[in-house]
Amino acid sequence: MNEIDLRRFDLNLLVVFDVLMVERSVTRAAERLGRTQSAISHSLSRLRSQFGDPLLVKGGVRMQPTAFALDLIEQARPMLSGIQRVLSPTQVFDPADSQRVFRLAVPDFALALFAELLARVRKEAPLVSVEWTTPRAPTLLDVAEGQVDLAIVPSELQWPRSVAGEAIGALGWRCFGRRDHPAFSEWGPANWARWPHLAVRIGDNVRSPVNVAAAAAGLTRTIAGWVPHFPAIAPILARSDLLATLPSAAMADVVDAYDLASMEVPFAIAPLPHAMVWCSGRSRDPGMIWLRDRLRPIARRTFAV
Repeated sequence: MNEIDLRRFDLNLLVVFDVLMVERSVTRAAERLGRTQSAISHSLSRLRSQFGDPLLVKGGVRMQPTAFALDLIEQARPMLSGIQRVLSPTQVFDPADSQRVFRLAVPDFALALFAELLARVRKEAPLVSVEWTTPRAPTLLDVAEGQVDLAIVPSELQWPRSVAGEAIGALGWRCFGRRDHPAFSEWGPANWARWPHLAVRIGDNVRSPVNVAAAAAGLTRTIAGWVPHFPAIAPILARSDLLATLPSAAMADVVDAYDLASMEVPFAIAPLPHAMVWCSGRSRDPGMIWLRDRLRPIARRTFAV
């Protein structure tokens, strides 16, 4: 690394670097900062020269950071947040005039939650947009890096130090199948284990609470199929002899539409706690505070046992 004279170092370069590390694209960074691509490219060139490191290199669709860049951003982000707090102690978010875009990661069964949130946002902040994605394996890293503003995730996940959060509730479990499913005529643990199941795959790094609870009861299930999204479950159950053990909220809006039965899980299984999480460096961001205040009551109603 080159020795840097702090008296001559342009802190704006670190702001550009922070956005580049989030977007991993000169084009997207330019759009986010409202600058030209050539200006961002020039800033990246200056950063490379200052630090004597390529920082970001081409690697597929997105640029990939070097080891030095990853270490640098970990040190720089708290400093930038501190400077922002000092320079903008009276930072204001005016929902009536803001054109901010918020990015959420919320389970895809929470359609009613998103609809209610959008209605409230539109009423109070007509120019604000909300972009919805579903949680994936690295969602907490996306939150830590600022690519996602707010996420709702199982509380059991290990949060990076740069992620803050609060509990919003827990999801109870139910077993679903077509209303005339033979398993429901004598419903119990034996029939639950005898019939094949359908499941939703959400990454590979979280143990299934259903499998853990079933094993504790001396049961195992055969999973005949996996789907990537909760909305795919109902139409498949309606046309098959498959069962699905899911959070009750995942099927609340579709049970009647697909003529499904909702049964108690025939063994002990604890509710699944969830939390609303965000980047800790943005805890005092007025816009984020405003959004959390609007999402919190809606999420607590949705994630109620």
